[in-house]
Amino acid sequence: MTEADGDTTEAAGGRRIAVLGEMLELEDEAVEAHREIGRFAAESSVDLVVAVGGDLAKQLALSAGAAGVPDVAMVGDNATAAAYLESILRPSDVVLVKASRGGQLWQIAQALTGQAVTGLCPAEGCCTS
Repeated sequence: MTEADGDTTEAAGGRRIAVLGEMLELEDEAVEAHREIGRFAAESSVDLVVAVGGDLAKQLALSAGAAGVPDVAMVGDNATAAAYLESILRPSDVVLVKASRGGQLWQIAQALTGQAVTGLCPAEGCCTS
């Protein structure tokens, strides 16, 4: 998220929405890292943060709200996030979806764009057909 180019994330009259899942590989630094991302969302003028997951996503959401993100939503899973977004998205909104691979947030992007929703492959090469 810190590498996003401001020119590519500008919505022409739309909202900037960040759908952020948990970063699962951070171990001892996890709580503070999630809080930092919440603050960064506010600094980046995000209009809505949708935090996806459990306790770490909650830390992200609380930090984003405290730092000034106008709207924050907390959901437990990808299907709920996709359904929520489908109910509120406007044509001019710009959506960033970001998390650890283990969070499988690509499923949200797939659902929103009408693609088949896929999961992690249990074996090498199983998703290449």
